[in-house]
Amino acid sequence: MCPIKAVFFDRDGTLIHEKPGTYLSNPAQVRLYAPVPAALKRLAKAGFHFFIVSNQSGIGRGYFSEKEVNAVHRHLQDLLKPAVIEEIVFCPHAPHQACSCRKPGTLLGEKLIKKYDIDVQHSFMVGDKKADVLFGQKLGLRAVLMTTANGKNHLQKYPDLKPDFIARDMARAASYILRESKRA
Repeated sequence: MCPIKAVFFDRDGTLIHEKPGTYLSNPAQVRLYAPVPAALKRLAKAGFHFFIVSNQSGIGRGYFSEKEVNAVHRHLQDLLKPAVIEEIVFCPHAPHQACSCRKPGTLLGEKLIKKYDIDVQHSFMVGDKKADVLFGQKLGLRAVLMTTANGKNHLQKYPDLKPDFIARDMARAASYILRESKRA
């Protein structure tokens, strides 16, 4: 098996609209950012495989169940078609619960990298929070910070945050990834 190049995505505020401070558990409330389908089509055409890695602390906080999160994920996958998400993984723990799967912890990413034989040097992480950038960088991925839901605030709140690229939408993130992948 040859190593694959991949894009890891955060879910809320990256692929779908998020109201910071709210918790999504209803599939009917899933709304893709407009540039996402075309961007994923361009990336898939270039041979990238897609994964979603998400912190879902609403489970650990008792706001909703894993069953509800999985229903949201099924609906999201339907909305993203024809793009294929190879796998969606998530941390169900609340921030106060000590775990190694909550981003910026890398356990979920490490498992995906091993399971799918992912070439980290030619792969990327796209998210809208400091935890997403750190997760990607700790794994050796190039990290793209989206300035959608939380990104602008995180750049101001964490002046030491140094993503590899800052994108205002998924179209620009995809263009950066495609440019960088040609350089490798």
